[in-house]
Amino acid sequence: MERVAFLIEKTGERLGCLLNPESLVVRRMAGVRPRRSAGGELTGAGLADDPLLYTGGGRTELELDLLFDVNLAGSSITTEDVRDLTRPLVNLAENSSGDDTLRRPPLVRFVWGKSWNIPGVVTAVSERLEQFTPEGAPQRSWLRMRLVRVGELPPQAASAAAGLQDGALASKAWEGLEELNIPEQNVAVHEVFGGGEGDQGQAAQRIDEIAARYYDDRPELWRVIAWFNSIDDPLRLLPGRLLRIPPVAYLVR
Repeated sequence: MERVAFLIEKTGERLGCLLNPESLVVRRMAGVRPRRSAGGELTGAGLADDPLLYTGGGRTELELDLLFDVNLAGSSITTEDVRDLTRPLVNLAENSSGDDTLRRPPLVRFVWGKSWNIPGVVTAVSERLEQFTPEGAPQRSWLRMRLVRVGELPPQAASAAAGLQDGALASKAWEGLEELNIPEQNVAVHEVFGGGEGDQGQAAQRIDEIAARYYDDRPELWRVIAWFNSIDDPLRLLPGRLLRIPPVAYLVR
């Protein structure tokens, strides 16, 4: 067993625990998904493989097996119920309301020695409880956690993201984009989904939801996407439309 820590970015709180290093799983998924049209999935009799949309980015997951025991030395909490120790980590999978009213799990860093310092959000936890007292209090917990890495912004983008916290800057973020020569490889591509026959009744995406996804949870930057894609009616996005998303680093200069 190895001692590791989780640092909650917003509060600076440090949560320590034991990790079973033999069970650490890192899973990487590329930014690729099936291409869709307004009517659903693209199909064709001559297709040997599904047409793919390369969205950039991707997803990196860590699956961690953690051990908690009230009888282990070094705990800062004295208790007979191990859930008093695991509750702070379980709560990392709960959505909390941010300053912009969007509900999201807290950003946390997984720290292990000098080799692991990974920012992410906890998307799933499961807990197996053992060694119950006569009163029914569990004394040992095997907790499995799934952590999805959140990409760190480069210095230029981090400075831009900080500037976007200012509403005045956000309202003018798209001004002057036509004067910039943004490399095409830096422009993300997003396919609007929902509202089609193959979407099982799912509502079509709103442009502010897309902006929140790409611009550090700043939905008011939907104007950037609308301007960049010459959208006349942002309230009516057609499913299957491909939107070009300029990177956050170019929005505030």
